[in-house]
Amino acid sequence: MMAPALPDVRPAPPLAGDDARGGRPGRRWRARSLAGQMALLVAIGLFVAQAANFALLLRERRTVRLAQVAGPAAARMADAAERWARTGPPPMGARGRVRRDAAPPATAGLPLQPAVAAAVLASLRDAGLPVTRVVAALRPIDPRDPPFRRRRGFPPPDVDSEAVIAARLSDSSWMSTRVPWWGDGGGLVWRLAMQTLILYAAVLLPVLWAARRIAAPLRDLTRAAERFGQAGADAPVAARGPSDVTALIAAFDGLRRRVTAMLDEKDRMLGAIGHDLRTPLAALRVRIEGLDDTDRRRSAELIDGMSVTLDDILSLARLGRAHEPATEVDLAALVDAAVEDFRDLGNDVTFADHPRLALRMRPNLLRRAVRNLIDNAVTYAGAAEVRIAADARVVAVVVADRGPGIPPDRLADVLEPFTRLEGSRNRDTGGTGLGLALARAIARDAGGDLALANRDGGGLEAVLTVPR
Repeated sequence: MMAPALPDVRPAPPLAGDDARGGRPGRRWRARSLAGQMALLVAIGLFVAQAANFALLLRERRTVRLAQVAGPAAARMADAAERWARTGPPPMGARGRVRRDAAPPATAGLPLQPAVAAAVLASLRDAGLPVTRVVAALRPIDPRDPPFRRRRGFPPPDVDSEAVIAARLSDSSWMSTRVPWWGDGGGLVWRLAMQTLILYAAVLLPVLWAARRIAAPLRDLTRAAERFGQAGADAPVAARGPSDVTALIAAFDGLRRRVTAMLDEKDRMLGAIGHDLRTPLAALRVRIEGLDDTDRRRSAELIDGMSVTLDDILSLARLGRAHEPATEVDLAALVDAAVEDFRDLGNDVTFADHPRLALRMRPNLLRRAVRNLIDNAVTYAGAAEVRIAADARVVAVVVADRGPGIPPDRLADVLEPFTRLEGSRNRDTGGTGLGLALARAIARDAGGDLALANRDGGGLEAVLTVPR
């Protein structure tokens, strides 16, 4: 029979600020931590502010450019019209800053500028010129044109277009001029981008530093909460950071002291209860020596069952308290020793040999969990098959039998304390329903779990997994 697929049991999630792959921060950044979320919010705020600033600057730049183009063009045309009124109009097509033509300049295929045309038309009419129409369009500058050759250093390096503006006079002639056209602010975009980067460096770095300073004691608090109850994890968390964080740490330390005191009191109470119950059980064992063999044997079995039940109850109640430190243990040797104990009692238990498998665990607890699973199989099926399966994430101890199995809808129920099944498990041959519950509690305390499944052909298979 092939080994079943190991259950999907994963180790505990990484601590806050740690990477999910290696437990070390910085290998895969996500805006889930406090520092990341604060930095993201500040970055978004800076971006929105800079975007609004850019929109306002671009709008202002376009307004200034309109004034720089429309104002000089209208003034130049008004001066030329006044001069022509005194000296007479120049010949058609004569060169000059303002020229007179019978037709408007060719603007086919050129981008028109209606805003410039409207501004020039309004200015000329305000000056009293009989203008009926104004046309404005953009075209590339030709540096070979005489108007540009006459002036050294003109046009400026950032100007590669000119606005051609023509106005129709009352005599149907056209007067036209050309004005340099500054671009839409390509240099402004780069300057604003550099400004944004400088702002990010000046604002985000202190924010990240402050957020990580706040998050560091919170990470310490998270680790302390996760290690609560483990051996050597009783040291108080250093109270550092802002007052709100230090108050939280102080409250946690106070809560931990109170919970620890209650758990210690519970342990003392359980110890006293165990002692008070074991004493009369020992006295009863002495008193039954005077009974006949049959009554003595039955009474001894009853007392032994009560002792085992008491041990299971106390173990289940104390689980989670770090009375036993974790050490490095060879799991294969531990399971083999548990199997040998049952073989010495004459039970039919087989174990498939497995190479050395070193794990850090609490050996006595894990040995008890394995023994409970083997005892469950031997009790209800008369035999047990034990093997170890491992992959890169988890190690599983598999205990299988060929007993009556468990109804599928009750597989989860039998893992609860004091749960017994009368249909598939005989009450006279069973215990109190604590063996499987205790085994699962031990597995979960180690970061793993216990799963049950019915086998093909009959029987039950218990898979106890722990993370590697």
